[in-house]
Amino acid sequence: MRSRGSQNRLSGDSFGSRVSALMLAMIATMATVYVAGRLWQDAESRAYFIEELEKRTGQGQSAVSVDDTLKVTACREQQKKLSVLEMELAAARQEGFVPKRLPGNHGKHPTKKELLVVGVMTTFGRKKNQEAIRKAWMPTGTPMRKLVDKKGIIVRFVIGRSANRGDSLDKEIETESSLTNDFIILDNQVEAPEEKANKIKSFFIYAVSNWDAEFYAKVNDDVYVNLDALGGVLTSHLDKPRVYIGCMKSGQVFSEPTHKWHEPDWWKFGDGKSYFRHASDLFFVHMHTMM
Repeated sequence: MRSRGSQNRLSGDSFGSRVSALMLAMIATMATVYVAGRLWQDAESRAYFIEELEKRTGQGQSAVSVDDTLKVTACREQQKKLSVLEMELAAARQEGFVPKRLPGNHGKHPTKKELLVVGVMTTFGRKKNQEAIRKAWMPTGTPMRKLVDKKGIIVRFVIGRSANRGDSLDKEIETESSLTNDFIILDNQVEAPEEKANKIKSFFIYAVSNWDAEFYAKVNDDVYVNLDALGGVLTSHLDKPRVYIGCMKSGQVFSEPTHKWHEPDWWKFGDGKSYFRHASDLFFVHMHTMM
């Protein structure tokens, strides 16, 4: 048997529950009305704007579709990437790795992309080596032009200028070049043993400035090359973004001035005194990602 106090407490709890439920119902109703009103206003606004666009454009659909929006977004992303590449290209130009314009072509890239440009490093007094290379694997005259037209391979001897600018050594090379048309004479490069590294760098800058090619190669004038086999090897690497091919080697760095292979910059190689692994005599660089 329940007491009167217990019944009163039960009645009070029941009343409180009903009030709470009523309040929640009112709040839910008000929220529903509010959301519905906002959706209705948004729908009216969209209908109004679409109607105005149709009036102004004379089209039966919205002027900007989802596809158009996606295209605009993609263009903006490409524009950001292009801006980054332009900044990197500007930095490379300041460092001297990329020419500001292609001389002799009004700053425009050649319409044809060659497969390979080969620079044969030679020097004064090496005419016998040059003639031997011409007879063995480097064509001249009409065959040289056919090699470019059919296989996209350009081969040139590379030489600098005499330390005594304009002397008999310079004139001899100029005369030979006018007859054979197979020399690259680097006007701003002195021909000297200690300038070999700078000469190679100058050749690559010159080659990139004058020819648009997939590969650029350096070779010494005592190396014989099978151009047919080489063309096939390089073609198989065209799909690779970065390629560095050559006779890879390393070795001891000699610091003694009296040694035959003395390295004047021996101190740059650290305590180990060994050359980093590199391509020697003949090497190729794929320039696809450098331009």
